[in-house]
Amino acid sequence: MNLLFFFLLAVEIHSVAPVIHSLKYFLTASSQVPNFPEFVNVGYVDEVEIVHYDSNSRKAEPKQDWMNKITAEDPHYWQTQTEISVGNEERSKHNMEIYKKRFNQTGGVHIEQRMLGCEWNDETDEVDGWYQYSYDGEDFISLDMKTWTWTAAKPQAVPTKHNWDHNIAGMDYKKYYFTELCPSYLKKYVNNGREVLMRTELPEVSLLQKTPSSPVSCFATGFYPDRAMMFWRKDGEELHEDVEHRELLPNHDGTFQMAVDLNVEVTADVEGKYECVFQLAGVKEDMVTKLERRSILSNASREGNLSVAVAVTLALHAVVAVVASILIVRRNKKRKAKYDPAPRDSSSELSEKSEGSGG
Repeated sequence: MNLLFFFLLAVEIHSVAPVIHSLKYFLTASSQVPNFPEFVNVGYVDEVEIVHYDSNSRKAEPKQDWMNKITAEDPHYWQTQTEISVGNEERSKHNMEIYKKRFNQTGGVHIEQRMLGCEWNDETDEVDGWYQYSYDGEDFISLDMKTWTWTAAKPQAVPTKHNWDHNIAGMDYKKYYFTELCPSYLKKYVNNGREVLMRTELPEVSLLQKTPSSPVSCFATGFYPDRAMMFWRKDGEELHEDVEHRELLPNHDGTFQMAVDLNVEVTADVEGKYECVFQLAGVKEDMVTKLERRSILSNASREGNLSVAVAVTLALHAVVAVVASILIVRRNKKRKAKYDPAPRDSSSELSEKSEGSGG
């Protein structure tokens, strides 16, 4: 069964189509977190950062040159994004007070996180989406896009669920947004950034070992896209035991890194029997690195430097997971919709009042 699964996955990795594209927005509001903005918006297309706003700069800014192509259709695009982000910042501050009230809190460090977006299959044209909230690292409420109802993960979220479920106009807008508007923006961004988003970059692959008794880590960095596989095999067969796969992480330059560890004692008897295999979507040839003692980087200082670099990337990834942007777009029924990825959705407030009055 494992071999069959691997074969099917390997075929998918090496195929150039279909590609699942995604548009994700993250929003984070925080209180009493030192050296961190109280509010941050970040947007991503295919895991590449495209827009950033925070409460320090108070300005929505493109993170990719090709994002400026949007101004050809809407010259006021970035001004509008800034205005919407400022509004979302105010709503998030309001939400923080509601959270504290419902959880009987008076102060301290607290974080609201929101994530929403959509994905599009460029072969079948199928779309899907998600919209979820969390508070202090735990799920709070999320939108079920099969039933178009809200799911409360905490008793404190039930009042919000009841309010939002009964707001028919608000839910109709969300259906329109997640099934039509968001995918249309995603397609536009993918087309504008095709040279960057559809590129292929092979990684640098290294074998690392902290001490002679530590696992051997096969570390690949600098590859794109993120649809990649890496595994150890012995005598031509993939290994599943004594192997640990690490999380795929983004690098600061828009590429990715990943690692897989092998728990084995590297002796003369095992040299040449083990090899690390890296596969990247759209690339037919595998990158194979044989396990040989002379190829292992084990110098303490170099390993230390790498550990620091990986730790920094992990920290960045954690921030990305909580950093925020609410994807909100104004709908103009009398005119063709412009590309405005931030609808003024008052349901982002958790108030028990009607949604039109603030949530």
